[in-house]
Amino acid sequence: MLSLALLWAVPNAARADQEIPVKGMVTMLELGADYCMPCRMMKPIVAEAKKEYQGRAAFVFVDVQENRLAAMAYGLRAIPTQIFFDKQGKEAWRHEGYLSRENIDLVLAKLGVEKPKAATK
Repeated sequence: MLSLALLWAVPNAARADQEIPVKGMVTMLELGADYCMPCRMMKPIVAEAKKEYQGRAAFVFVDVQENRLAAMAYGLRAIPTQIFFDKQGKEAWRHEGYLSRENIDLVLAKLGVEKPKAATK
């Protein structure tokens, strides 16, 4: 397996100010590409989850078409792939393909992250 340090040698692997996994925080890493239809379908779902879980869980997207070393570093077999890391930075769960918001919430709950409260009107 390649060192994750190699991932940072690749331009645009993720935002330069963001580490993978985010230290001390449950992190969902999504590996995908812009041409991938399931990846595009997940974008608004992940954006909503990122907003609702702000400060409690981190969400990182890496485009493997632009960052091929990321695919090797994470042993990627299909896109999208979501990798969840616990607060200690250990891989806790991995999924290949489209992942619903409900399942994202379930995995985060199993990792100890409270589900966002429903917005009141």
